[in-house]
Amino acid sequence: MWNKEKPKPDLQRFSGKTSLIAAGAELIGDMRFQGAVQVDGRVTGNLLASEGLVRISVGGTVEGEVRAPHIVIDGEVIGDVFASTHLELGARARVRGNLHYALMEMAMGAQIEGRLCPIKDGEGRPLELPKTLDVEQ
Repeated sequence: MWNKEKPKPDLQRFSGKTSLIAAGAELIGDMRFQGAVQVDGRVTGNLLASEGLVRISVGGTVEGEVRAPHIVIDGEVIGDVFASTHLELGARARVRGNLHYALMEMAMGAQIEGRLCPIKDGEGRPLELPKTLDVEQ
């Protein structure tokens, strides 16, 4: 009803380019990819997508940096998150690290231990406050 502009990112959109880290599986090391990855297990390392989607499901855990245009978190992330387009935090999301995002949706119940850093004008870097504030009185 309210969100008619863009469909939410979906793993099926990346058919043929989707990877799965299954529950009970553990990946140690960095993973670079185009397309989508769903983490149901554990990743100790960085997830780096030049284009695509990262989905960390309820049982999934990532210890490392997560970088992708679209990121959906329902599990646990220990590390910084960089979503250049869209970041979605589900009700069971647990993040210990800074969140850098262009657009963020957060469900009630999601927990964050870190800073929220909006990216301005698609520059891909955190919004910075001016060093001094000149206030006229």
